[in-house]
Amino acid sequence: MSTQDKLIQMVIAIALFFGVMAVILLLTSRLRTRTGERVQAVAFLGPALFLISVGLLYPAGMTVYQSLFGAATFDPPFVGLDNYKELFTNSQQLTVLRNTLLWVILTPLVSTGIGLVYAVLVDRSRFEKAAKALLFLPMAISMVGASIIWKFVYDYKSGESTQLGLLNQILVWLHLDTFNFLLNSPWNTLFLIVILVWIQAGFAMTILSASIKAIPDDIIEAARLDGVGGWKMFRHITVPSIRPSLIVVVTTITIATLKVFDIVQTATGGNFDTSVLAYEFYRQNFVAGNQGLSTAIAVVIFLLVVPIVIYNIRQMRKLESR
Repeated sequence: MSTQDKLIQMVIAIALFFGVMAVILLLTSRLRTRTGERVQAVAFLGPALFLISVGLLYPAGMTVYQSLFGAATFDPPFVGLDNYKELFTNSQQLTVLRNTLLWVILTPLVSTGIGLVYAVLVDRSRFEKAAKALLFLPMAISMVGASIIWKFVYDYKSGESTQLGLLNQILVWLHLDTFNFLLNSPWNTLFLIVILVWIQAGFAMTILSASIKAIPDDIIEAARLDGVGGWKMFRHITVPSIRPSLIVVVTTITIATLKVFDIVQTATGGNFDTSVLAYEFYRQNFVAGNQGLSTAIAVVIFLLVVPIVIYNIRQMRKLESR
């Protein structure tokens, strides 16, 4: 499809949108009663609800439905909850769940912690801009690019005095035994987590630094006059003041972590017990051809995200009601 054809399609889509809006306004403009207002609201919400149903609710329902069937490509048998049973009883799948749990717990906490401490330390310092740019730079690198960089850092050559990997070369300089960082489980999962932390810490620092600068100077000055400083200032003034931003950062990084795929695929290919739910979904669906188990994994990922979103919404409502 040429660029001209795409441009024509875009113009047609925009014209259809404004056309539908014009028709709705024309049909409902004379409705002045309370019932008319309701009809007008339904008329405007109808297209949006229809698109949400077609683009979100229907695919979600079909995913749940397909997770109840077996692995056959054509006419798969109905297996009920067997796919979920396998997911929570099979030793390989339990390893995947364990790895996912490690990712979800460690990555948001460590990334947010590093970003918060870094933002506080460099705030209003002479080298603040350069320091922030240094930590933010990994955000400009794709997941695949970052994985390749760290794969070189972790590189291991058995029995050689000169190592390509930076970490193993440091071990050689210290006269210590070299170590295969990406082979030994469960440590290899922790070393993969380092890659995402390296990327996400810059995001956390940027958001939290902006929140710290938004704290009113009057509050800080009043705290200093009361003799509050150092750790007490951080604990009782800084953290409570930026709590909404902390919730947003932790939530965003957690959801991104549940979808992590690129790092595992690039660094280990899911081997050596490093697979996570997102990668296992890909492997079961596109490699093993087990659509039933893959859709069950997708449902589990969705169910893991829902409580996080609900908690985030509740916290935001509490803050708005104050």
